[in-house]
Amino acid sequence: MHSSQSLGDVHETIDPALKKKGWRRFLAYIGPAYLVSVGYMDPGNWATDLQGGAQFGYQLIWILLMSNLMALLLQSLSARLGIVRRRDLAQANREMYPPLVNFCLYLLAELAIAACDLAEVLGMAIGIQLLTGLPVLWGVTLTVLDTFLLFYLQRLGMRKMEAFIIALVAVIGISFLIEVVMAKPHMGDVVKGFIPTRLNEKALYIAVGIIGATVMPHNLYLHSALVQTRKIKGDSTSIKQALKFNAIDSTIALNVAFLVNAAILVLAAAVFFTTGNQDVAKIEDAHRLLQPMLGTKLAPLLFAIALIAAGQSSTVTGTLAGQIVMEGYLRLRINPLLRRLLTRLLAIVPAVLVITIWGESHLDDLLVFSQVILSLQLGFAIIPLIHFVSDKVSMGEFAIRMHVKITAWVVAAILVFLNVRLVMQSSFEAYAQPGHLGTKIGISIAWLAFAWLFAMMTFLPLVQKSRRRSNASVHKEDKPLINLSIQPVSVIAVALDFGSGDEKLIANALAQGKKEAVYYLLHIVETVSASYLGDKADDHETRADNQQLELYAEQLRLMGYTVHTRLGYKSRIQEIVRIVKESKADMLVMGAHRHSGLKDWLYGETVNQVRHKLTIPILIVN
Repeated sequence: MHSSQSLGDVHETIDPALKKKGWRRFLAYIGPAYLVSVGYMDPGNWATDLQGGAQFGYQLIWILLMSNLMALLLQSLSARLGIVRRRDLAQANREMYPPLVNFCLYLLAELAIAACDLAEVLGMAIGIQLLTGLPVLWGVTLTVLDTFLLFYLQRLGMRKMEAFIIALVAVIGISFLIEVVMAKPHMGDVVKGFIPTRLNEKALYIAVGIIGATVMPHNLYLHSALVQTRKIKGDSTSIKQALKFNAIDSTIALNVAFLVNAAILVLAAAVFFTTGNQDVAKIEDAHRLLQPMLGTKLAPLLFAIALIAAGQSSTVTGTLAGQIVMEGYLRLRINPLLRRLLTRLLAIVPAVLVITIWGESHLDDLLVFSQVILSLQLGFAIIPLIHFVSDKVSMGEFAIRMHVKITAWVVAAILVFLNVRLVMQSSFEAYAQPGHLGTKIGISIAWLAFAWLFAMMTFLPLVQKSRRRSNASVHKEDKPLINLSIQPVSVIAVALDFGSGDEKLIANALAQGKKEAVYYLLHIVETVSASYLGDKADDHETRADNQQLELYAEQLRLMGYTVHTRLGYKSRIQEIVRIVKESKADMLVMGAHRHSGLKDWLYGETVNQVRHKLTIPILIVN
C-alpha cells in the first residue's frame, strides 16, 4: 500500500469497472455523498433549524436553500479534487503551503471537527434522555461506546459502512416526513419562506449558524478522500464518468439532507411559531410540546429516534475526517480506535464542563455556538479548494470552467463576509465594555493572526502556482536506495512457548543464521512461584520447562548448531527483552498467535510491546 493514499485502509477497495454498464455501474459510485450528507443533518442542524423556525417562522427557509446550493457546489469541487488528482484537501494543502500555514490550517480543521463532534455528543445524549429518561450527563459519557461501533464498521468494509449510514438517513427522513404530515403546515407561508428577506442581528446569528451547520468545513476534507475508495482509471473517459456519477450522487444525497433540514424548520414554524411559542429554543422543549400540540405520542417518539440516528450517523463521518486531516497535514497515522477516542474525549470534556457548571439549560446554546464555530472555519477550507480545482497545471482538462470559478469565489466571498460581520459585531461589543484590557489585547492579536493566515492562504497560490512544498506522503520524501548491505546475523534469540508452533519458530531461526550463528532458546516461566521467587523458583513447571528447553537444544547440537538455553521469570515482556539484551542477540524470532480485540486484553500483546523495546530486527512467525 502506497503511503500517500488517503484513507489507506479502504483506498480503491471498490472497483466500479467490475460492474456491468448502466445503472449497476452507477450504483457502485453511490455512497460517498451519503456519508457526507449526514453531516448536513446532525444534531447541530436540529438546534439551528428549530430555533430558526420557532423564532422566525418560515423566514429562514431561503437561507437553508442557499446553503444547500452552496454545499452542492463546494462538495462537487471537493469530489473533483479527489477524483482527478487522487489527493484529499489536506494533502493538497500540504503540497502548496509552507509548514506554519499548514499547521494553522490543521489546527482550524481540528477545531471544526471537535465542534462538530460536540454537537453529535450533545445531540445523542439529549436523544437518549428523551427516549429513556437517562440524565444528559450519563448520556454524554455513554457516547464513548460508539467509538467501538465505528471500529467494527471499518473492519466490515466501505460498502457495509455506507449501507449503515444510508439506513440511518432513511430513519431520519421517514421520521420527519411523518411529523410534517401530522403538523399540516400552511403551504402558502412555506413558499413565501423561499423569498430572501432582510435579517436583523438575531436572525443573522441563527442564519450564520444554519450555514455553518449546512456547509461544514470537515466535509470538504472528507468528500475528497471518500471518492478515492473507488478505483478509477486515469484515462479521460473514466474520469469524466466518475465525475458525472458523483455529481448525481451528491445531488441526490444533499437534496435529501436539505429536505430533512427544511422539514425540521417547517415543523418548528408550524407547531411553535404560529401558535405563539416563539421562545421554544431547546430540543427538549420541542420534544415535550410535540405531543400536546399534534395530539399523538408518535411524534415525540419519532423525534427522539431520529435525533439519536442523526448523532450516531454523523459521528462516523467526523472520525473519518479527523483521520484524513491528521494524516494529510501531519503525516501522522495512528490507530483509528485511538484517534476516535481522542476526538470523542475532546467533545465530551466541554460538554461535561457546561453541564456541571451551568446545568442542562445551556446545552442548546452550546449546540448553536458549535455551528457558528464551524461556519467561521469555512473560508479556510473553501479558498484553498477553489485554488486547487482551478489550477490547470495539476487538473489539466478537468480544471473548473470560468463561470464555475466565478460562482465559487462569490460563494466564498458571501461566507467570509457573513462570518467577518458576525465576528466584528462580537468584537465591537467586547471593545465597548469598560476595562477588560487583557481581553481586548487578545482579540486584537487574534484579528492580526487570522488576517495574516487569510492573506497567506488566499494569495500565496496566486504568486507561487508552480511551487510544491512537499510530497503529500504520510512518510518522508522518496529517497534513492543506496546502501542495501547489512551485517549477517551472528546471535539469534528464539522465544518459545512450548506450543505446536515451536518447530516452525526454530526452523525459521535456523534459516536466518545457518550453522554459523549462535542460538539462544528462551522461555518465560509464569507460575505463581516464579512470579514471587524469580530464578529461585524450583517448582514442577519450572523444572519441566528447563528440561524441555534442553531437549530442544540437545537435538540441535547433534545437528551441528551452537545452542544455549535461558529461562525467564515474572514479566514475560521484560524478561524477553532482558535475555535478548544480555545474550547480545542481533535478531529475535517470536511467534504471533493471531488473536486480537478482547483476546489482546486477556492474553496480552507480547509481540507489539517487545518490538517497541528492542532496536534489533524481529522476525514474527505466524
